[in-house]
Order: sequence, then C-alpha cells, then structure tokens
Amino acid sequence: MKKLALAVGLAATLFASAAQAMTVQEFLATAARIPRNPTALLRADTRRLMDEFKGSARAIRAEQVAARRAGRTPATCMPDRVSLSPDEILGRFNSIPAPRRGSLSVTDALREWMAERYPCSS
Repeated sequence: MKKLALAVGLAATLFASAAQAMTVQEFLATAARIPRNPTALLRADTRRLMDEFKGSARAIRAEQVAARRAGRTPATCMPDRVSLSPDEILGRFNSIPAPRRGSLSVTDALREWMAERYPCSS
C-alpha cells in the first residue's frame, strides 16, 4: 500500500511539473550549469532543455498548421527545417530583458523569435 501511494505521489509530481511550461529564466539557469564540452550531451539537463526546445518548436508548428487549415494567417511561417545552434538560442534568450524572462515561456519566446525571423506575408 505504501509503494502504491509513493508511486501515485511521484506520478502526480511528474505530471504537475510537466504541465508547467518552462520559463526562459529556468532554461537559461539550467543551461548555465551545463559544461560546454562533448560530455554535455550525456547530461539529463541537456536532454531536458533539448526536449523543451523541440517541444516548443512542435507546438508552434502545430499552431501554424491549424491556423492555415482554419483559413487564418499564422503567427509565424517557419519552414519545414529550421537549424539553430545552441549559441544562437542562448544568445536570443539572453537578449530578452531580464524582467520578462521569469514570466515568458520558452514556447512564447520561440514563437516571438520565429515570427520575427519567418514572418507570414498576408
């Protein structure tokens, strides 16, 4: 019975943290703790940041597709393949004013960036 309660509690905790969007501040703080060397790819934090960023890109792409299907102009017109280096991502996120970083999600920051970089022609 205790194991079941522990498992349910752990699952609830994981679900709750997964449901909350990572802020740009959290992203940058986690990235700052990762060493800049080849072993970084072996770290769980690196994979978590990569997953967060890729998930944000997928969400934005899905919004783009849904807007087109609904006959609306999407917020961004990202091409099928977008290549961004870690330095570009960190540079962009660091350029966001510090007061906004704590409340701006990675998805919202990426949406703004992609709308600026790949605007849709009306």
